[in-house]
Amino acid sequence: MHGNNDVEAVITSCNQRDMITQAVQSLCGQTIRPKRIVIVDDGSTDERSIQVLDAIEADRSKTVPIKMIRQPNAGVSAARNAGIRETQTPFVLVLDGDDYLESSFIEEAVRMLSEHPDMTAASSWLQTFGVLEAVVRPTGGDARAFLSHNCAPASHIFRREAWELCGGYDETMRSGFEDWEFFLSLLEAVPDTRIGIVEKPLIYYRTKPASPNIKSMEKRLEIMRYMMEKHRQMYKEHMIEAMLGIEAISISRLYGWESEMIHSKRTNKRMGTLSEAFIESPTYGDGGMAAAVRIASAQCES
Repeated sequence: MHGNNDVEAVITSCNQRDMITQAVQSLCGQTIRPKRIVIVDDGSTDERSIQVLDAIEADRSKTVPIKMIRQPNAGVSAARNAGIRETQTPFVLVLDGDDYLESSFIEEAVRMLSEHPDMTAASSWLQTFGVLEAVVRPTGGDARAFLSHNCAPASHIFRREAWELCGGYDETMRSGFEDWEFFLSLLEAVPDTRIGIVEKPLIYYRTKPASPNIKSMEKRLEIMRYMMEKHRQMYKEHMIEAMLGIEAISISRLYGWESEMIHSKRTNKRMGTLSEAFIESPTYGDGGMAAAVRIASAQCES
């Protein structure tokens, strides 16, 4: 089992005010503390945020040494790469400044990496808080799993040598999904590897209505096209798995939406405008017409 001399942590922050204090405290309270915490301030302009960072930098009572890097705003990918370049340990943890970790996160993720040499990174389930209270259960997996959707949280521990091999985070990606693309790069750079997930909610993930992850969905297809072109060979080699993975997600969501519509029909509740429009003119060739038939049939049976 590796110890704290094997892990350094990188926290990225931009105008996150007091939230970053909780992120730092969660690292200092780990059962296996990191050797050092590198905080990268990606061009904060908010006065309170700057005051909080100054206070953290000046605090000499922390149980873990802290190095502060301040740079003009360049995006989270550039901030992460800047912090990772400062590390020297075989394992590196990346953490967003508005999230925080359960005390056993490092211990359990490093144990997983130590016991499984074929794993290039490890993370855990998430406990969301804020506008959404839920447990989210990403699955991890090999390259084939990650082609259809992201299977690991942005907060994770990876082998530093793999970061070097893959070239780090793509600094041109400033509209979102940079963590998904990074995982694809890791899995492409180190063949026959995978990303592991501790099946416990050890990451506390803050949810906000206007978060970058929410906004990135508006450009999802554009970003996915970029990733598919960048990792064309991976998608070419595993085209069937990628397409079936996307189809499986679509089917799952279709059935969930269909179930809600059937419930509305059986309880004589008015459906939303989009649902009514779908029943009046179902889509064809994608399972839509079959879903509409099942919904209409359920109404007849009730």
